[in-house]
Amino acid sequence: MSKRRVGKMKIEIIRSNRKTMSLEVTKDLNVLVRAPYKMPQEEIERFVEDRSLWIEKSLAKMKKRKEECKTEKKISAEDIKRLAEEAIAVIPDKVAYYAQKLGVTYGRITIRNQKSRWGSCSAKGNLNFNCLLMLAPEAVLDYVIVHELCHRKEMNHSARFWKEVEQVMPDYKERRTWLKTHGGVLIER
Repeated sequence: MSKRRVGKMKIEIIRSNRKTMSLEVTKDLNVLVRAPYKMPQEEIERFVEDRSLWIEKSLAKMKKRKEECKTEKKISAEDIKRLAEEAIAVIPDKVAYYAQKLGVTYGRITIRNQKSRWGSCSAKGNLNFNCLLMLAPEAVLDYVIVHELCHRKEMNHSARFWKEVEQVMPDYKERRTWLKTHGGVLIER
């Protein structure tokens, strides 16, 4: 791991046994570049410079999120427990309803307090949901459930996958936008 300056930006380069490069702006406002061991430094710098506009926008978005999080009340362990209990009471019925609409089956449902995901679907059909979804509007909760259940038909985010989501939830894009806009603040709490 090394820290370098590319243009005006300080970036952290993490080299590993990978084939491609990736960029990440962390919640601590650090810019990380993950790169293969053998990638020339000049190519990494070009990669960062080509994406400098994206980096600046992401840094601005992350700064805004940090400010919003300062005004939000932190969630206690007791709150998490209450939200998990509420999720256990609500989510399974919604999953059963939407699974029937989609014509899919599923395995176990698990509720967790996750730091970066709202839900996931394993290859075996087990579903995981973040208890913090109980703080989101019901329409957003429904979107996450439909999203994960559609992975029972398409284990990817291809055009076919989004077509499946849209068949059940024609307004899914608005719900998804709400989650992208406000979800970070919920998870940071």
